[in-house]
Amino acid sequence: MSVLRALPRVARVVRPAPPSLRSISTTNTIFKSPTADPFPLPFSDPELAHANNSLPSNSEEWPLPEPLDRTGEDEKTLRARLIYQTRKRGTLETDLILSTFARDELPNMDFEEMKQFDKLLDEPDWDIFYWSVKKRDPPARWKGTPLLEKLQKHAKNEGKVVRMMPELMQKEPDL
Repeated sequence: MSVLRALPRVARVVRPAPPSLRSISTTNTIFKSPTADPFPLPFSDPELAHANNSLPSNSEEWPLPEPLDRTGEDEKTLRARLIYQTRKRGTLETDLILSTFARDELPNMDFEEMKQFDKLLDEPDWDIFYWSVKKRDPPARWKGTPLLEKLQKHAKNEGKVVRMMPELMQKEPDL
């Protein structure tokens, strides 16, 4: 009996939390519209926050960023940049295919082939990957080009070679 008297009463009236302690999801007055930003930046223009910046629903219609103008780039610089760009794209699958392709094919490419390879690298990563493994049909500008055919053959990996990211410098640069 003494144990029961020592326990506090459980049947209390539960009052709602004060408004300052309520979670955002239960407070409907904060959001005026479903698209309003609940955390606006201090110096942002309020008209920009309510602007309807809708993107096309079809991802193929999205505008791609324009590639940088590299007119006047010499062959040595182009080759070094292509090696770097094939390794540092951000998608592991594409990085492995392109970097090993560049290791094998880039030393034998002439200047025009390297420029075409540069244009291919301006395409989105996943598009290059799907075209190279033949999961999607390439667009007309790339369909049937010798460069893409070489890349598809390389990606097929008929020799079942275990591929790893190649070394960045295979020989000392000529300075």
